[in-house]
Amino acid sequence: MSNDLVFYTNPMSRGRIVRWMLEEVGQPYSTEILDYEHGLKSPAYLAVNPMGKVPALKHGDTVITEGAAICAYLADAFPDAGLAPPLADRGDYYRWLFFTAGPIEAAVTARSLGFEPKPEQRRMAGFGCLDDVMNAVEGAVSGRDFIAGGKFTAADVYVGSQIGWGMQFGSLEKRPAFEAYWEKISNRPAAVRAREIDDALMPAQPQTVPA
Repeated sequence: MSNDLVFYTNPMSRGRIVRWMLEEVGQPYSTEILDYEHGLKSPAYLAVNPMGKVPALKHGDTVITEGAAICAYLADAFPDAGLAPPLADRGDYYRWLFFTAGPIEAAVTARSLGFEPKPEQRRMAGFGCLDDVMNAVEGAVSGRDFIAGGKFTAADVYVGSQIGWGMQFGSLEKRPAFEAYWEKISNRPAAVRAREIDDALMPAQPQTVPA
């Protein structure tokens, strides 16, 4: 397989998570910036991701979409970066990667759109309710530096980004456990580089709705 990495993103999107992961991996990559008005729904990009959403990644002929999947893929594709724990420690790693991509994302989106499941409806929703989701992830990050295996992994990139972004924009409560966890990981050199790259791109990309 060619090791060429092509990253499709917009600096005002969840692509910022994958940018951080790419900077942690440390492999060269090219970036395709897509604007919301035309780029995301262009025929060329729909051939990459029929959803017309970012982020997406091409690694040679392999296409990966969805932020959590891209983070997990990169950790496995470039094991020398040490961003996936040993198999014995992957329970928490997979659990919280996909918990964040599933219940947290769904619960936060539902709340932001004004939908709150009634108690009798919570069994039907995978996330139950936002309070249950927040309590679960608070327990996962309390009293530990990293979320899986005692070391920084791709799960910290994804979970940490969602927590940091949620607190910044008010979609998640600023609980002390969240603030402490985010403080531990947000100033990593790769995280700082990623923010600087995307922040520098933002003036040319004024859209504010994440894809």
